[in-house]
Amino acid sequence: MGKDYYQILGVTRNSSDEEIKKAYRKLALSYHPDRNHGNKEAEEKFKEINEAYSVLGDSEKRRRYDRYGTADEHGSVFDFGFSRNFDDIFGDFFGDIFSGGTRGRRTRKGEDLRYNLELEFEEAVFGVEKEIEIPKEERCPACGGSRIQPGFQPVPCPQCNGRGQVRYTQGFFTINRTCDHCNGEGYVVKDPCKNCKGRGYIRTKKKIKLTIPPGVDSDSRLKVRGEGAQGPHDSVPGDLFVVLKVKEHPIFDRDGDNIFVHAEVSFPTLCLGGQIKVPTLDGEATLEIAPGTHPEKIYRIKGKGVPKTNGYGRGDQFVRLHVSVPTDLTDKQRHLLEELAKEMRNGETSATRKGFREKMRDFFEWRE
Repeated sequence: MGKDYYQILGVTRNSSDEEIKKAYRKLALSYHPDRNHGNKEAEEKFKEINEAYSVLGDSEKRRRYDRYGTADEHGSVFDFGFSRNFDDIFGDFFGDIFSGGTRGRRTRKGEDLRYNLELEFEEAVFGVEKEIEIPKEERCPACGGSRIQPGFQPVPCPQCNGRGQVRYTQGFFTINRTCDHCNGEGYVVKDPCKNCKGRGYIRTKKKIKLTIPPGVDSDSRLKVRGEGAQGPHDSVPGDLFVVLKVKEHPIFDRDGDNIFVHAEVSFPTLCLGGQIKVPTLDGEATLEIAPGTHPEKIYRIKGKGVPKTNGYGRGDQFVRLHVSVPTDLTDKQRHLLEELAKEMRNGETSATRKGFREKMRDFFEWRE
């Protein structure tokens, strides 16, 4: 027996067809010429791997190889009448991973662009129309992106004869590679376009109108198709991604679809109950404070938060109460506070409490 194909693929004689296929795939990816340009050792190893798989990957050839040490009745492991070429075998495994696949070229695309856009808090909450101006590379209107001066014809690439690909034959299989002389275009430019200086595109600025939907937040991204960089003449433009940054608000804090705000309330209102005005995204709202409310209590106002991005409803607003403490007391106010403190220390009857509430109203009248 000549070469040990099982050893070449790193499998045993008892390996299943699936195990052999998996081993071949791994080795072929590792030693493929497109990944090892100019590496003769890798190229020879790649030939050896494919030679081994052409035998072990065929059940009948494998049976003859196991029995006679050869793949056919004539003492040769090579099957020159092999019905499937290498493009078919390799394409079954890898599709269009490598350039030059026999399944046709994919549509090429220009690079995607990024634009950072800052929004006011209210703009992000309720949505807004914006117009931005971006630097852009657009296909040259004179040559249509071909890079050739109008009135002149392209010259077929002498290296690939206009195919855009170069075919290499290695033993019983072939490999197609993108032509490095014309970059796969199939032609070379002898008479460059004067308008774009042979680049195929011109630099310009473009205004784009954006519709910012309600409920967006910082790091939200808007995709504008076809407004990215222009690629080669036979490609489609990339996309533009607008990344949003929302400014902070002096009053409102945001967490997802909910809004949080602090509201000051006087001590007598906490004790006696009453109403206070609180800011919301839609203007002022009235909040009912029950008698005996504790400081730091949180109230929930349903439906006063941020509109949901799916268009269904809004979040809520949460209001945390803080006690406002007067710092510039008059003599009368100080006297009443001292009386209040004394009565709270000594305890009161129900009737006393009633009179005391009236005193509190008098004391805090200047606050209301």
